[in-house]
Amino acid sequence: MISAEYCQLLARYNRWQNTSLITAADGLTDTERWMDQGAFFKSIAATLNHLYWADALMLERIKGNERPQDTVTHSLISPSDWAEFKDLRARRDAEIEQWAVGTTNADLNGVIRWYPPDGSARIEMPKAICVVQLFNHQTHHRGQIHAMLTATGAEPEPTDIPAMP
Repeated sequence: MISAEYCQLLARYNRWQNTSLITAADGLTDTERWMDQGAFFKSIAATLNHLYWADALMLERIKGNERPQDTVTHSLISPSDWAEFKDLRARRDAEIEQWAVGTTNADLNGVIRWYPPDGSARIEMPKAICVVQLFNHQTHHRGQIHAMLTATGAEPEPTDIPAMP
């Protein structure tokens, strides 16, 4: 279905796109980054935070942690400091790339099991599908952020993979 090379490509794409969005958002004020723009998580900053924490949760699941929510707390408001967010996002992107570089095709086989934060029954999914979900989820919300940034007049880079440096 997918390969280690797919993971490495999309980890690079993830870093490139996050850097693009953050660079575009650097030109905004904190007020503009937190302004409700009608998106699902309301603002650019809250949507960026959701992605930051959701990436941590899914990466922990992929690594075999069945209860990542016990150590990773999802928050739409934290980090609230822009400089801190940028540093943490860069570290998370490096963590995703490090995981991808260390992944082999055989590592993508098997099943991942985890307990949702709401306490419902344990979920089981093929590991490859969970990896696709990690990258697909990022793309979905970065599209929302891209649209919000564009609405403010900011200009993120193109999102097409062939345009990736």
